[in-house]
Amino acid sequence: MIGRREFVTLLGGAAAAWPLAARAQQAERTRRIGVLFSSVDNDPDAVARLSAFQKALHELGWDEGRNLQIDTRWGVDDDRIRRNVAELIALAPDVILANGPPTVMALQQATRSVPIVFVGVTDPVGMGIVQSLPRPSGNATGFISAEFGLSVKWLEILKEIAPSVRRVAVLREASNPSALAQFAAIQGVASSFSVELSPLGVRAAGEIERDIAAFAHPGNGGMIVSRIAETIAHRQAIIKAASQHRMPGVYPLRLFVTAGGLISYGHDLVDQFRRAAAYVDRILKGEKPADLPVQAPTKYVLSINLKTAKSFGLEVPATLLARADEVIE
Repeated sequence: MIGRREFVTLLGGAAAAWPLAARAQQAERTRRIGVLFSSVDNDPDAVARLSAFQKALHELGWDEGRNLQIDTRWGVDDDRIRRNVAELIALAPDVILANGPPTVMALQQATRSVPIVFVGVTDPVGMGIVQSLPRPSGNATGFISAEFGLSVKWLEILKEIAPSVRRVAVLREASNPSALAQFAAIQGVASSFSVELSPLGVRAAGEIERDIAAFAHPGNGGMIVSRIAETIAHRQAIIKAASQHRMPGVYPLRLFVTAGGLISYGHDLVDQFRRAAAYVDRILKGEKPADLPVQAPTKYVLSINLKTAKSFGLEVPATLLARADEVIE
């Protein structure tokens, strides 16, 4: 038999153990992350970004099936994005990772309480997504895709790879504030590069092909593609039209060049998705998006498609090749 003193000791030990067990169980409870992409689900570049995000989460101690569940939604058009937003919010996630302005803005229209970490937004202040970059002051924070000064670099690269260009089409969407700001930055330096700018819309694939064909006709033309969701969504149509008319173009992301575009210079999206995992981790551990500053890109990539250059009859300068991070033969 157990004496009274031993019984009290055992009871006290069990009582002390219960809070520890409860805390351990609570620490391992499954957390829920929503992921909202403004692209189709078979987009290999988007899949690579999601994989980088998941790997970074694993390195931070978050594993699907143990202490984490990830719900991913894909879609490009506005109706699909709105449906995806409604579905994710209904799942009561602890935080949502959103890719691109359309997804972030749709999320904020639906909720001001669920934390949002965004990637691929050029001007979150101008779009009203955050109050300021150092102090977002709302339910969203994340990583901007580029500073508007990068647009000037695109024109510089275009003139370097195609010096004979005198007319430049800038593909942008007139209703997109970020696209307008990028165009304005290029416009501010166009005269110093001795080029004439023409804005072209990108709302529909048919419109893109028609406008590029019309612009290409007089000759001596080149193009710059804005870094916005619309150009990414229609990149196949843009690249196809550029190829048909042998139109040298500078693109904002590597994924355009791997799809057949001539040259790109832009931030490393995969790197930003890795960094986004750290912000998600901090939010899951109790920090608020309002207190996490919006971060600029830290890694840029210059990619050149030599096969496309050859088909356009272009000789890529050795100085440009030497600076390239990736050359596609």
